[in-house]
Amino acid sequence: MAKSALQIERAKYRPKLPDVIKGDVEVLKDVPTESIAEREEIKKLFPKTSGKSVVIFRRRDGKTEHPAVNAGVILSGGQAPGGHNVIAGLFDGIKRLNPGSRLYGFRMGPKGLVEHEYVELTAEIIDEYRNTGGFDVIGSGRTKLEKVDQFEKGREILDLLGIKSLVIIGGDDSNTNACILAEYYAEKNYDIRVIGCPKTIDGDLKNGMIETSFGFDTACKVYSEVIGNIQRDCNSARKYWHFIKLMGRSASHIALECALQVQPNICLISEEIEAKGLTLDEVVTSVASVVARRAEDGNNFGTVLIPEGLIEFIPAFRDLIRELNDFLSADDAEFKMIKKSEQVSYVTAKLSASNSKLYASLPDTVARQLTLDRDPHGNVQVSLIETEKLLAEMVAAKLSEWKSEGRYGGEFAAQTHFFGYEGRCAAPSNYDADYCYSLGYTASCLIGAGLTGYMSSVRNTTATADKWIAGGVPFTMMMNIEHRNGVDKPVIRKALVDLNGKPFGAFAANRDSWALNTEYVYPGPIQYFGPPSVCDRPTKTLLLEKS
Repeated sequence: MAKSALQIERAKYRPKLPDVIKGDVEVLKDVPTESIAEREEIKKLFPKTSGKSVVIFRRRDGKTEHPAVNAGVILSGGQAPGGHNVIAGLFDGIKRLNPGSRLYGFRMGPKGLVEHEYVELTAEIIDEYRNTGGFDVIGSGRTKLEKVDQFEKGREILDLLGIKSLVIIGGDDSNTNACILAEYYAEKNYDIRVIGCPKTIDGDLKNGMIETSFGFDTACKVYSEVIGNIQRDCNSARKYWHFIKLMGRSASHIALECALQVQPNICLISEEIEAKGLTLDEVVTSVASVVARRAEDGNNFGTVLIPEGLIEFIPAFRDLIRELNDFLSADDAEFKMIKKSEQVSYVTAKLSASNSKLYASLPDTVARQLTLDRDPHGNVQVSLIETEKLLAEMVAAKLSEWKSEGRYGGEFAAQTHFFGYEGRCAAPSNYDADYCYSLGYTASCLIGAGLTGYMSSVRNTTATADKWIAGGVPFTMMMNIEHRNGVDKPVIRKALVDLNGKPFGAFAANRDSWALNTEYVYPGPIQYFGPPSVCDRPTKTLLLEKS
């Protein structure tokens, strides 16, 4: 396999570990925990795994003899930089427990467990993937582990391979499935333990014990580099407004972190828009107002950062989507008989007055996306809506209206971008390379301690790696009950942007200045070699939260 010069050099990097897990460890347990909400319901659903204590590891002198262990690993959900280092840390960790230990990877996500598709991960394979991006060592998938027949099919192959511990690397949904699986195997008295690792570039799997999900650091640095490049071009040509959509359907962490890094003219935060109950027109007006005020100073250019899930946080738009889903599901056959050229007017006539007015105000391309692009359940695929184009078009229309009224005298031309997949499989930053390796190694310590129902936890990561705190947090401690697809389900709660938190506070304190002035920052590419202040720094989000 051909390799770039960077790949060759990057393979030599040796990730740093917390001092506390570099040798033998002992387990320190805190008081029993409870779920963050619906405590009685969670206890009833997870009687075997509820109430566990938070675990912290402390280094212990001497050498403990551990039997060889067979472990399995699954990459679940979307890719995130550093996944390969989690597996490398897990592999090195179980080999430290006992050189005779073996690691099996299940191919293409949880499906591999159910369909018995696996590969033994040897040192030769692992060494090829250290410090690399992607999940291609075994692939990933989005199969949900929710049914008894899946659990039992999984047990068959785990028993056949002698696997006693299964590590599931994923986001909140994947780790919710890991929690359900851990409870099932414990309830059946199967000798199989389940451990999780926190992954998602969206940054919405975090809490007091999980400082950040892996991949968030790298993805934000990749996006910020490209946004910085665009801002430099923007400031050079001085003739375009760039509307840039960023990953983050459920939360705006990526948009906020990138804003803190690059200082754009505008960054929309979905959680703030929802909290204020803003309409789509109010959002468009707020953006157009900044464009108009900059034009007064002769600055007919700028940048706007947009979270992927923005429109789902606008209350009126959420009502429109809900009514569209109900309508399209009930009248699907009739709708399919309508000519495509007449479908928008047909839908407009069928909706309630308020939703009809909103739907009619949308650009034709977006209106069609809301009715034509549906998932297998008949629901609108909101993630496919080109929100950046929607806002650019609506801002242009608003400015044209103002120009005819003599309220705007500038020139407006827009460029649109969506940065998503570009950040998911980047080579991990030093922070993610170290953090991920530590998460995997910590998972091996949880295995060595014979624990189940825990997520690997590495904290204090704004300090140097030797001072990081390693341990485990019970899945059930992070659970609550949510209404999804018409059913109440136990799930690990997503962490939204805290509007009272320091990161948002720092953004809010500066955004008015960034809006009118051109105060762009150009972060440049991820640096792997050089001063720690450049190479090893964590996200601004973490630095602000821990300051």
